[in-house]
Amino acid sequence: MKKSILYLACMAVPLVYSCSGNNSEKKAAVKVDTTVSSECYVAIDALDTANLHLNTSSEGKVTGHLLINYKDKGDNIGEVVGKFSGDTLFVDYTFKIGNANPSIYKNPLAFLKKDGKLILGVGQIETSVGRSYFVKGKPISFDKGRFTFAPEACK
Repeated sequence: MKKSILYLACMAVPLVYSCSGNNSEKKAAVKVDTTVSSECYVAIDALDTANLHLNTSSEGKVTGHLLINYKDKGDNIGEVVGKFSGDTLFVDYTFKIGNANPSIYKNPLAFLKKDGKLILGVGQIETSVGRSYFVKGKPISFDKGRFTFAPEACK
């Protein structure tokens, strides 16, 4: 019985050592994703305004902030996360409506980059398993959008 325990202990040492060696190799393979550009935009539609700040990473990921000030409805304040597909930026917009409402909403948005501007598109959205997305096969219209974002200096 004592010999069995000794044999098991001797066999376990190389196994433990080999597992710990793989962890150090995995840690060395982690890439650092750095911001390569930062852009700011503003859009005005009658009395409503919107400010958009985007950061693009070296991996192509786009993150930022979007604030939409509706004169009659209050503010939508939130974060965008997504990436470009060709000349179209697809993001998930996670936002709150005003400061008094604790609810958090999440909607997909699409922006067409044209002539240095970003045009907010309008498309049919559906929700499945708690996630909203644009309906596949249904076009996103960039002619019907309310906001066209023009570049501005970041503050």
